[in-house]
Amino acid sequence: MNDTLELVGAVDQGTSSSRFLIFDVKTASVICYHQVEIVQSCPSEGWVEQDATEMINSVNTCIDKAIEKLESKGISASCVKAIGITNQRETTVVWNKYTGKPLCPAIVWCDIRTTDTVEQLIQKTSTKRQDHFQKICGLPISTYFSAVKLRWILDNLPEVKNSIEQGDALFGTVDSWLIWNLTGGVDGGRHVTDITNASRTMLFNIHSQTWDENLCKFFEVPQSILPEVKSSSETYGKLVKGPLKDVSVCGCLGDQQAALVGQLCFNPGDAKNTYGTGCFLLQNSGLKPVTSSHGLLTTIAYKLGPDEPTYYALEGSIAVAGGIIRWLRDNLGIIKKSSEIEALARTVDNAGEVFFVPAFSGLYAPYWRPDARGIICGLTQFTTKAHLAYAAHEAVCYQTREILEAMAKDAETTGGSDSKTITRLQVDGGMTVNSLLMQRQADILGVTVLRSSIPEVTALGAAIAAAKSCGIWSYEESKKVEFTKFEPKTNSEDEKASYEKWKLAVQKSMGWQSEEKKVTA
Repeated sequence: MNDTLELVGAVDQGTSSSRFLIFDVKTASVICYHQVEIVQSCPSEGWVEQDATEMINSVNTCIDKAIEKLESKGISASCVKAIGITNQRETTVVWNKYTGKPLCPAIVWCDIRTTDTVEQLIQKTSTKRQDHFQKICGLPISTYFSAVKLRWILDNLPEVKNSIEQGDALFGTVDSWLIWNLTGGVDGGRHVTDITNASRTMLFNIHSQTWDENLCKFFEVPQSILPEVKSSSETYGKLVKGPLKDVSVCGCLGDQQAALVGQLCFNPGDAKNTYGTGCFLLQNSGLKPVTSSHGLLTTIAYKLGPDEPTYYALEGSIAVAGGIIRWLRDNLGIIKKSSEIEALARTVDNAGEVFFVPAFSGLYAPYWRPDARGIICGLTQFTTKAHLAYAAHEAVCYQTREILEAMAKDAETTGGSDSKTITRLQVDGGMTVNSLLMQRQADILGVTVLRSSIPEVTALGAAIAAAKSCGIWSYEESKKVEFTKFEPKTNSEDEKASYEKWKLAVQKSMGWQSEEKKVTA
């Protein structure tokens, strides 16, 4: 059995599935992988929950099965030198540190049960503004972020609150939950997070790079339940069981930051867009955080080692991208499999003046409007399911254009900063196999879209972080990744006119949830 290769494993725990992928460090290619879908439950309108126990069980299953596949190829498990982790961000887990049991369902990042909590928190600030803490943590007060979800748990689940007050509980995003379990759980598991995930909680000061005492006081969250913050590339602990026992977990990045690293966007101005359940556009802004004045988030991009510099990014977060296709499949039944959506859309030449705003969880960047709801505009007797499919493609593209325009405005505002106008966009994620989507994205943006030849760039980013920690990452080999190029083909004035109609549809999507008091952003 071959035991001479240098391989790195990557756990990719996402919104819809868990995966374990094994990469060849020298070629950045995937040797094998295993994937397990996980269940989302929606017990009430706007609620999205997952079972944290199912998450860790699915990860363990994926590791076991991937190693079986590796050994069936004649490659020894001993070739796996390190493990990296990448995860759905903001999803909130609270568990008992003595029993290892979750104290409540994990509240998923796109859950919007905290709409009222957001309003209460905004009114609690001295400025009554949604962006009150943005210069500290880079984030607006929104249903999106972990501290708001944790505040809801404390306000609504007295048994969890009691456990926290008694010192029995730990809080973490999904990375913390996985690392704690993989490195021992109740028997000495490491309660840590990496700096990118910490920067998504609203409890972390992105300048001092520490948990912020004032933010913790505001949200009334005891710092004792928070994980220790580490860099994105260092040893957090070792696996305590399974076929990879004693292999170090030594890389960790939130999924969108992992994709930035996997795309090798290491230069200020480099940008990538990931098309998954949601859509997330990140631009490397260099060594200094850029505070957006146009609805974007300031986040930490990566810190690839305890003694390495911290890089920042501007981010535009879109709640629903691939979720549109899932909705068309599961709720309307116009397709049986998600992979059928491109062929259906290609049966028409355009969307027939139909515009689809998928504000199922409100609108994220650049609007931050939890009161928005999904709408479809422009329906006529001529409209078919193919036009809806085409409009769903364009909905993803138009949302991305709004983010790109906000980034361009921020680049103008900041002047000499490292934020730059994007002239090409590197893309990744499951939806990028759809060439119609990619071509429409290039047309609607008016910039070149580059699709990586390695589809698993999020997991690759985690693998790079782990490999760098143990000194086996080959940057020069990683640079050899090839791209499929999509150039704009349509008339820019026609695209501009359609985009204006899209923005009109967006305005019509707002104000549906309630007559809540409007908040100054």
